[in-house]
Amino acid sequence: MERYPAVFRPLRIGGVTLRNRILVPAHTTNYGEDNLPSDRHLAYHRARAAGGAALIIFEGIRVHRSSLGRRQGVNGYERAAIPRFARIAQAVQAEGARLFGQVIHLGRHIDGNFARMPAWSASAVPWSPTAPPPHPMTEAEIEQVIAAHGEVAANLVEAGLDGIELTMAHGHLLQQFLSPAVNRRSDAWGGSEENRLRLALECLRRVRGVVGGRAAVGLRVSADEFLEGGLTLPDMQRIVARLCAEVAVDFVNVSHSAYHGSYTISTQMADMGFAADAFHHLPRGIASALRDSGRDVPVFAVCRFRSVAEAEAMLADGAIAMVGMARAHIAEPALVRRAAEGREEEGRPCLSCNQGCAGFLAQSLAITCLANPRAGREAEWPEPPQPAAQRKRILVLGGGPAGMEAAIQAARRGHEVELWEAREELGGALAWTERHPALRGEMAKLLDWQRGALARAGVRLRLGRHADTAAVRAAGPDAVVLALGAEPAAAAFPGGGRGMTMEQALAAPDALPDRVAVQDVLGSFAVAGFVEWLAGTGRRVTVIAPTGTPGWQVNIYSSFAWRQRLRAAGARILALQAVQAWEGPGHATLTDLSTGEVRACDDFDAIVAPAHGLPRDSLAAELRAAMPELSLHLAGDCAAPRSALEAIFEGHEIGRSL
Repeated sequence: MERYPAVFRPLRIGGVTLRNRILVPAHTTNYGEDNLPSDRHLAYHRARAAGGAALIIFEGIRVHRSSLGRRQGVNGYERAAIPRFARIAQAVQAEGARLFGQVIHLGRHIDGNFARMPAWSASAVPWSPTAPPPHPMTEAEIEQVIAAHGEVAANLVEAGLDGIELTMAHGHLLQQFLSPAVNRRSDAWGGSEENRLRLALECLRRVRGVVGGRAAVGLRVSADEFLEGGLTLPDMQRIVARLCAEVAVDFVNVSHSAYHGSYTISTQMADMGFAADAFHHLPRGIASALRDSGRDVPVFAVCRFRSVAEAEAMLADGAIAMVGMARAHIAEPALVRRAAEGREEEGRPCLSCNQGCAGFLAQSLAITCLANPRAGREAEWPEPPQPAAQRKRILVLGGGPAGMEAAIQAARRGHEVELWEAREELGGALAWTERHPALRGEMAKLLDWQRGALARAGVRLRLGRHADTAAVRAAGPDAVVLALGAEPAAAAFPGGGRGMTMEQALAAPDALPDRVAVQDVLGSFAVAGFVEWLAGTGRRVTVIAPTGTPGWQVNIYSSFAWRQRLRAAGARILALQAVQAWEGPGHATLTDLSTGEVRACDDFDAIVAPAHGLPRDSLAAELRAAMPELSLHLAGDCAAPRSALEAIFEGHEIGRSL
């Protein structure tokens, strides 16, 4: 705690005392059941409270049926929600933390097919070019929403929550009314800034009036929409100061973005492509405006704080009162406690990869974490894992992410574990991120953590050790985990020729010519990272996208910014085209998949054409034939080539099951 004096200073927010300056901000989990809080929520938040966070803000609690959008979203207006929230509040408070609830109306962002009604908003302006226009709200509907904010706030206070956060951030309904990019009204709720602010102000007044001094009341704001014609930092400095002058506000939680189908949405959950401090000036700007207006209101900062050390740096000068760390807590629930105990190296790192959190969120799935497969499974997978009933000898073949994870968990259960890796290094396919830091380099942090965890768990490592049936039989294991990965592959083109694999290109980058094409049929984060790395070397890169969209598996929280970075690097995209034949430098034939036209192309001198790898699973069949009694498990790409997200999950699951 001596290392982080600013972090471990207590803080008083309204009438609530917090034990330190770290909070878990509201973030959608999709853990709701029939639009109510669940036992999964309880276990998830209790783990982070036990892990040392001072404050947890429960994800956006819908105030009205017009804001539901999906079954996993949580509402606060049904009386049935109150006892469920009460259980979560009691669990969090029993661990020494405090629980606030974020009240929200999503406005134009809801999926109207779920509730069989149109989305509501200030004006008929869709959130994305592909979304239907929302219904412009009537005066009566506006009054319903104002009343609903107060009713839900009252329910949450009745449930024993310690505070209410009113959100006018991330492009949701109150921000839709506030933003000149969305609000086209000409009545009392639109036009001038005063009119556009009216809905947020009335909702804030209603919440404060209902809550009184029984709980803290604060705001979540976007300090910059990063949207053409939208709100900027100077606008929000003025607006936040006005709100705090009109109504007693106990805190202001500062974020950014407008949740619009454009670049702005990628800023909201900034991934590893952004500088870690890219948006840290925004909460400081709001704090400065409040001080200048004579308002002593605590300001919270969020977005891509990955470590307690980064939080300490933000808090050190006293301008910021608290730091929110959502993804870092998804990755490591005990983040704060480990820092207090001087054991930070034991905590799983947030990679800002956006694969398990944002990626699953974008698919309306329950969020998880690439680095922490246990996220969302806290009740199912206790920490530490339960000791095995019988100690066994476990042999893990393959030192990639899946194999290391399996070995770690099996050893933590008390088994004798040995890991063989044919190469002289651990890391598998992710080892490339260490050799080329510009290639999604933060993934290397996971390998560092896994290596340390192997040592702490007492796993015996055998590097440069090849495996065959005779060697496995001689080792005499009770169980074998096969995690040998997949053999990299490249596409063979219909008219002749074959592309390079990414691994071939990465192994000899200096041999690549100045003009390189990448045919992307996989659409994966791995290919997207490779393309960005290649463009970053200064080469003239052409991305050929037979599916029409390169990086099509990269979710919207990362893809808009990724494409913008490619544009800035001068990369060119050929959509709905495919390589028909490759005869050598400057001699390619492309097919336009929309017209069937075939043309010669001399725009590049090498083609990288990643294809699905081939599982290295032949040893599995040999072992089954030679040792039918052996308990054999396949993990990761050895089972089926996918991503590190699935590989680590499977390794973890298998390790816990042995």
